[in-house]
Amino acid sequence: MSKKVVTREDLKSAAEQFKNWGKWGDDDEIGTLNYTSPEDIIKASQLVKKGKVISLALNFDNNGPQGAKSKYPSMGRINPVHTMLRTGTDAYSGVLDHRGIRASDDMVVMPLQCGTQWDGLGHIFYEDYMWNGYDCREVTSAGAQKCGIEKTKNKMVGRGVFLDLPKVKEKDALEDGYGITCKDLEEAADAHGVEVSRGDFVIVRTGQMETKLKEESWDGYPGGDAPGFSFETLEWIQDKQIAGLASDTWGCEVRPNESEEGINQPWHWITIPIMGLTMGEIFYLKELAEDCAEDNTYEFMFVAPALPITGAVGSPINPLAIK
Repeated sequence: MSKKVVTREDLKSAAEQFKNWGKWGDDDEIGTLNYTSPEDIIKASQLVKKGKVISLALNFDNNGPQGAKSKYPSMGRINPVHTMLRTGTDAYSGVLDHRGIRASDDMVVMPLQCGTQWDGLGHIFYEDYMWNGYDCREVTSAGAQKCGIEKTKNKMVGRGVFLDLPKVKEKDALEDGYGITCKDLEEAADAHGVEVSRGDFVIVRTGQMETKLKEESWDGYPGGDAPGFSFETLEWIQDKQIAGLASDTWGCEVRPNESEEGINQPWHWITIPIMGLTMGEIFYLKELAEDCAEDNTYEFMFVAPALPITGAVGSPINPLAIK
């Protein structure tokens, strides 16, 4: 486990070392999603052997992790609020609209990053800049004028690779505060017989979510201590040229952070605005882990497009592993 404390100087050096600005042109707004080619998608479709579809999403309801006890503020995030606009009881009792249609309708109010979701490239800034060097002021009260999540609406499709770290380490879950290293990721890939390649979507299990579900309490999950990616994994991510990365924790990177006071989520500072990495959080991975252990197959077709919400900096999703 890395014990290095990340300083402002380390962040500055990493920003120069891992900067992908301009790599796909000065006007690019989707970052590492460019790594996935049409040929990659064709190959991914050929991984479907048994027609099994596994959802990697939590249900969106008021039993989600937002609002649980944590020593960190929730940043205004709440669980989804689902409201019925018309119901079957209305129809049964004769309360109909002017057209006399007997039907039901509903609506939902929710932060876009309250459950299983993608962080968009307008979500995190490095100093005053977002991905590809765009001014952070491009994200206004009207939404993201650059790097809005809608720019990715035909992306997030390709080969998925699952790395089950607790299984490899013969544990139920990694302990809170465990910093996942490059060596951990390589060992997991070797143990599963897979090779992470350019354009892949890598999904990493820590087991933390399952621990919380078993305890029937989300306390500490949103913003609290957690296993996660250490700062050193930036090198692995850049070297592998992956399209996206996701995990089963609230924020992917290790918490407490490995940084000095005043630097919160340093790994995010580099992955999103500097590297252009689309990142998935709060993925439900129990069923995928069980299926991969059963058939010893840790690659699959991955389909998880964002909702094309114009100007959004994140999106709820229902990621699918298709085997």
